[in-house]
Amino acid sequence: QVRLVESGGGLVQAGGSLRLSCAASGRTFSSYAMVWFRQAPGKERELVASIRASGGSTSYRDSVKGRFTISRDNAKNTVYLQMNSLKPGDTAVYFCAACVGSDVYGYWGQGTQVTVSS
Repeated sequence: QVRLVESGGGLVQAGGSLRLSCAASGRTFSSYAMVWFRQAPGKERELVASIRASGGSTSYRDSVKGRFTISRDNAKNTVYLQMNSLKPGDTAVYFCAACVGSDVYGYWGQGTQVTVSS
């Protein structure tokens, strides 16, 4: 069992930065790939970034490449999402999730709101 708790969201002006954190409980955190999703009002949830269990490989959706960075600290059971050059289109609730199988996300956080004003 893994419990995930996100933090770090808030209101920021366009061009600003935020760093999201996702703290995990449970001793198996380091065995899971971790991802960040986001969901804006009236839109479908979309995968933003992912990182392998070891932290050695990352991937991003095209719209955030070069602006967002996913990282993890397995010693602290935490995954991060550094978001720079934020745009109003990045406004959404951001969720972290643990990947327990191919495109299967078995554990989710409660989400943290990110609002980017123009």
